[in-house]
Amino acid sequence: MAATRDGRIHVIECVRAVLLTPADRLLLIRRTWPDGTPYWTLPGGHVEREDPDLRSALSREVYEETGGVPDILGRLLTFDDTHQRDHVYLAWIASWSESGRTGPEIDDPAHGTYQLDEIAHTPTSLRTLPLLPEAIAAFLQRTAAAGQDLTVLADPTVP
Repeated sequence: MAATRDGRIHVIECVRAVLLTPADRLLLIRRTWPDGTPYWTLPGGHVEREDPDLRSALSREVYEETGGVPDILGRLLTFDDTHQRDHVYLAWIASWSESGRTGPEIDDPAHGTYQLDEIAHTPTSLRTLPLLPEAIAAFLQRTAAAGQDLTVLADPTVP
């Protein structure tokens, strides 16, 4: 969390989606910055002032970054770091499209590339995958190692 000039704490609210595909895999984004080492992350981003709620923000972000529409099942976890709070939801995604993505960062070469990858939710697949943020990587590794069904962990009652 970041402090404003007057000393108040300002939290940037973010949403992220653990997306389950029809193949029962995770749809992740492989980020590659120019001259950087690739890493994977979940689709998502900042909640905008125009977003009526967190789920609306998540639907917008998933559409911008995947070209697909999520069926949101519920919230999995929330975590804070030094400057933001991440609300992580579980959702099904039936289809997505590289060409249907509309996020402003997608077409800007200065932001590198955003490639969509399907990854198995297994200990073997996740163990060596450089997935960020680390809180999400640890959560997914833990649930994969325990053989947990993510759909059972999602809380549909949390807005």
